[in-house]
Formats: sequence, structure tokens, C-alpha cells
Amino acid sequence: MSGTATTTGARTEPVRAEGTFGDGALVVCDSLVRIYQSDGIEVQALQGLDLLVEEGELVAVVGASGSGKSTLLGILSGLDVPTAGRVRVGPWDLAAMTRAQRVTYRRQSVGFVWQQTARNLVPYLTAEQNVDFPQSVAGVPRRERAARTHELLGALGVADCAHRRPGQLSGGQQQRVAIAVALANSPALLLADEPTGELDTTTSAEVLEALRSVNTELGTTVLVVTHDPSVSEHVRRTVAIRDGRTSSEVLRSTRTHDDGTEHTVAEEFAVLDRAGRVQLPREYREALDLVGRVRLALEEHQVTVRSGRES
Repeated sequence: MSGTATTTGARTEPVRAEGTFGDGALVVCDSLVRIYQSDGIEVQALQGLDLLVEEGELVAVVGASGSGKSTLLGILSGLDVPTAGRVRVGPWDLAAMTRAQRVTYRRQSVGFVWQQTARNLVPYLTAEQNVDFPQSVAGVPRRERAARTHELLGALGVADCAHRRPGQLSGGQQQRVAIAVALANSPALLLADEPTGELDTTTSAEVLEALRSVNTELGTTVLVVTHDPSVSEHVRRTVAIRDGRTSSEVLRSTRTHDDGTEHTVAEEFAVLDRAGRVQLPREYREALDLVGRVRLALEEHQVTVRSGRES
């Protein structure tokens, strides 16, 4: 079957130039490429990915295994570097930082929550001591550390766990303490890698609500990477990655009925990247037999995509 698809339309880092792509956004990924060598085979984990995250947003990045989302997280955390393209978080040019600058960046500007709770917390320290530790390393005075630790544990609903070690906490409590640790030095960006991957449904919802609370009450920008599509129900913006590029976005908004009741509306968009590429959903391609060459036509307020097999 053939058919037609239509679309409608005190840091030393250098300051970014005015008028560039993403100017004003907190996170900017511009034509990001990451190529690995694995057993002599070239693997393109990111293939020109574009992504903007504004300050104060709570964003979920979803995708299947191998889509490139973990590679993206590694680059944004400063643990990896791109092969090509531009990536910036605040004033930091992540593609050009020295090793010393990367250490400073990870201490000051970005917090990280791993899926494996054992990687987030020091097992022989109490929850209170775990949150205190990164502040101590950063040279924060003792009194300020104590106040910040108390504030974070309270905000995340684990104040009663302050004197317990990780082994004495449930999985959900461990992840909420881990979020407090990641926020200890007031980072501009919090990254969470599959934060609910080891939790049951109820506990996962509690951790996601904790991340939403951190975003709304503390104003921290949060980016959650996950393969679980249900996570998107807890955020206003979900970005899907496929084959190393952003493929679609879902935006959620709250609207009010005439009777005063509120409801959430989710609207899905395809993403047209800076190179002019758009990934059509598989069901569209299969339904309209869009394979290989296709015909494009510019019409009023729309672009028409036709199967190249049409006569």
C-alpha cells in the first residue's frame, strides 16, 4: 500500500557567544556525535543529536537499550567526551574542559544519581554523613553543612533516616538519600540514570515524586534517563531518543474544564533536527510504504512526503 504523510510546521570557562543555537538554555547539545571502537568495530552511539533543556525544567529522556541515552548522560556528567559537536551546561564547554575543570564541574555544577544504590552511598556512613561528605570535600563550613543536610533530608522525606546506614534503609529510602547526596553542593543540573530501575511500582512512584519535588521546591533542573515509558507520566516533557538522535517529544500541560476541574493533555511532536532530519514513526512508514527514496512536496503550510514507488 502506498500513501502520503504530511507535517506542519568564579569560573574560568569562556562565555558563550551571543546568538548561537541554544543561547539562554542551561543544557545545549548541538549535532552531538559519539563514536566508539568495540572489538575493532566502529559504533556510532550518538549521530548528530540535538537537545535543549531550559533552566528549571524536569525532563525525561527515554529510549530502548542502545539508543544512545546512556552515552548522552555520560557526556553531560563530564565522565565522557563527544567525538564531534558542541555540548554546554551553563557556562561549561564540556567538549573543551581540562581534567581539572572536569573535576570542578562534577563537584560544583552537576549531581548524579545512579541506578545501583551501592554506587550512590558509602555503606559505612549514615545518611546524614553521606550528605555531609561531598560538602566537606568542597570546603563548606561545618555549620552550613549541617543546615544543608538537615534541609535536604527533610525535603526528601527521609529526615528520620539521618542516623541509619544504607543497609538499614529500604530501596526507596536509599534512592531518596542518594538524591540528597547529589544535591548537597547545590548543582544547577541533576542527572538521574534509571533511578527506579531496581524498585517496585509503588516505590518508583515515590522516588519520581521526590525528583519532582526537588524540581518545583528547590528549582533544580532535573534530567531523568530511563527505558521505562511510565516515567513520562510524572514529567511535563519527555524526549525520545532513537538511533542516537532525538526522534520525538511529548509535552504535557494542565487545562481547566468549564466546570473548574483540571485534566492533563499530552501532545506528541516529531523532532526536526538542525540538519533537517525527522524520524517518522514505524507505523507511518509501514502504512504508507515509505522505504528508501521518498518524494517531498512543499505545499501551503505543510510538507508532503510520498512513497517513491508511486507512479
